[in-house]
Amino acid sequence: MTDQPIVAVIGTGRMGAAMAGTLRRAGFDVVVFNRSPASAQDVAAATGARVGTTAGEAAAEADIVVSSLADDAALEAVYLGPDGVVAGLRPGTVVADTSTIDPGTIRDLLPSVLAAGSHLIDAPVSGSVQLVEAGKLTIMVGGDAAALELARPALEALSAQIFHLGPLGAGATMKLAVNALVHATNTALSEALVLAEKAGVDRAMAYEVFAAGAGGSPFVAYKKEAYLHPDEATVAFSLDLAAKDLRLILGLARRVGLEMRQGSANLAVTETAIDRGFGAHDMSALAAYLRAGIRWRRRSAVRPTSRRPGTCARGTP
Repeated sequence: MTDQPIVAVIGTGRMGAAMAGTLRRAGFDVVVFNRSPASAQDVAAATGARVGTTAGEAAAEADIVVSSLADDAALEAVYLGPDGVVAGLRPGTVVADTSTIDPGTIRDLLPSVLAAGSHLIDAPVSGSVQLVEAGKLTIMVGGDAAALELARPALEALSAQIFHLGPLGAGATMKLAVNALVHATNTALSEALVLAEKAGVDRAMAYEVFAAGAGGSPFVAYKKEAYLHPDEATVAFSLDLAAKDLRLILGLARRVGLEMRQGSANLAVTETAIDRGFGAHDMSALAAYLRAGIRWRRRSAVRPTSRRPGTCARGTP
């Protein structure tokens, strides 16, 4: 690698776009790719990044590849297609995937990446777009320590903390555990806020008490405006994606023999809110759904499967 490695950002959704901007401000030469080309063009125009016409072309230019994709199906398609990331990798390139996926999916990619003479780590992140832009994400890494060191220049530009948790897949596992806590907090906060309101307490005052009390957390702090002004909330993380996460979480729990009753209840209420038209709304819209007084129902139980949930060839969430 050169003193300042070239970074390819694969996937320019909200998080990927913010990563590209932060890396550019840190002085990196960045090339971006997105399956919807207009998104990549917009990011390039806003940040000064270059655009790869295919994922493979973007990867071929890079010393470090950072991907941020919606789900397992997207990851497999973008990595393993004929013009995918793997097709463009050069020997010595390190690939860091930041997506929220099943741990088995990242492990399945390893043989293809190794065959290209490259390195692979899973490096999912915890934090909002604002934290990406501030370079203050928490990054959870699984994979070889030497590969992490190769990716560290880019990851440090994006993060306040990097945790190396163990072998490949450990980062993805930890991200699902983190999101189990986040989605539980979202459900509990929504229920508590609506309870206080329906019992006659002012919404804003109730929220101030939550933020100041024992239940206060960074999540409670940075979601304040979304909860207080739901009609004006930007979509930082949709309920559709929350349900995807919860299915992955429960799938992992089944495989390790853990019963997650709270996780199951969180998925049930989230799925019912989606059925009622809230799926594309921010996750904080769970409070708006509860406020409407619609009783939630449990969908049919998530059926065990011999394959991982959430991958394109194995069933999507």
